[in-house]
Amino acid sequence: MVVSLVAFGTISITNAIPIVMGANIGTTITNTLVSLGHIKRKDEFRRAMSAAMVHDIFNIMCVIVFLTLEIATGFLEVSASWLANTFAECGGFKFVNPLKVITAPIVNGFKALVENNITVTPWNGITAIAISLAALFTALIGMVKIMRSAALSKFEVFFDRYVGRFPIMALFLGVIVTAIIQSSSVTTSILVPMVGAGILTVRQIYPVTLGANIGTTVTALLAALTGTTAGLTIAFVHLLFNISGLLLFYVPPKIRYLPIWISEKLAAHFARNRRYAIIYIITLFFVIPGLLILIHKHL
Repeated sequence: MVVSLVAFGTISITNAIPIVMGANIGTTITNTLVSLGHIKRKDEFRRAMSAAMVHDIFNIMCVIVFLTLEIATGFLEVSASWLANTFAECGGFKFVNPLKVITAPIVNGFKALVENNITVTPWNGITAIAISLAALFTALIGMVKIMRSAALSKFEVFFDRYVGRFPIMALFLGVIVTAIIQSSSVTTSILVPMVGAGILTVRQIYPVTLGANIGTTVTALLAALTGTTAGLTIAFVHLLFNISGLLLFYVPPKIRYLPIWISEKLAAHFARNRRYAIIYIITLFFVIPGLLILIHKHL
């Protein structure tokens, strides 16, 4: 949605960057909710909650660091603009949208049907938009279901066999799985019950989580195939933001496991006082954003 709004000039790239960062935090609510399935068993809940929260903590830390840097320097927007211009105009090649080529016959047929048989009014335009959105979401839901049913059972086997042994492989596995199913929350949610059951540890799934953060940017890159440089720029912002987080919070050994340490400490506290887990979810994902919106409106 953000890519489309930027592509059509509704939102500037500068204003869209914080939305992309916020979306990275918002998507982690899924695996946090999954961890609540273990809430009746104290030890399982502690492990599952720490596995879910490591994604929350990592993204929050990334937003704190890189939003501050972006406001001060604009490094993400500058870098992403350069990449977008390079890929869109490389060698004088015109950026072609393969999705438009595939869908053009259906779109043109629907457009001709509306224009030739229906009197043009504002309500017709709204109706056409509603039908288009319904078709879009139906297609996306069908695609995700097909991908999940075809692949997720195999992915669970891969996670069990390889995640704990080879961190780099785990990282790339997170990228590939998330790129296919186009949802980082689904990838990480698969791992939460496995950590809760004691099959894997938080340290073992941490690289998968970081890989999932990068793999989820494929969604925005696909949406950016409209061919507009602005839309492609914000898609690259999403990619660069997550790669920057990986470089900062995984490559340096001294701070590599800081998000894990924080999530394990909080999870242990929540396991002792489980009502605080509910308060944490409501506060992080609803109260704090709501208060910030209200404060901004009254400034």
